[in-house]
Amino acid sequence: MSALEEIRAAFARRGTETYGEGVSQLEHALQCAQCAERDGAAPALIAATLLHDIGHLVHDLPQDIADRGIDAQHESLGSAWLSRHFGPEVTEPVRLHVAAKRYLATTESTYFDLLSPASVQSLQLQGGLMSMEERVRFAAGPFAEDAVKLRRWDDEGKIVGASTPDLAYFERYLSRSLRPE
Repeated sequence: MSALEEIRAAFARRGTETYGEGVSQLEHALQCAQCAERDGAAPALIAATLLHDIGHLVHDLPQDIADRGIDAQHESLGSAWLSRHFGPEVTEPVRLHVAAKRYLATTESTYFDLLSPASVQSLQLQGGLMSMEERVRFAAGPFAEDAVKLRRWDDEGKIVGASTPDLAYFERYLSRSLRPE
């Protein structure tokens, strides 16, 4: 199965599931990618934004795992899964998007208040606010800026009933971002 076929299959398998935001995994992914495209992001960052929650689609944990007090660590799982086909321009922003939420909640006084209840719940499971050492280490990383951009699109892409292009539309960004075999 090709990388694109695997991604399509993951969205077909679990893309209709919700996670406390009122939109499905697929709707959220498409909205986020649309935001990245609107803002002129590079193809690899659009691909990362589309796929940032793929970890939720490739594990076999229940949809309500956060309600059970468990962090599925979807960012690490997703990044590892994607690394079979994509380079760090895609996998690192995916791996770091949770850290970016923790960073923004710690460094921007108004950011925490913008988080949805589901994001507040997951923030606590994901380690909460960052220590000074964690903030410095995150900000110094080579993909921190892309992870913060992705995180902001992640927060924006939760509008019930929003109109977006379909998954096939965004596959061009995936194809351009695939690592040469």
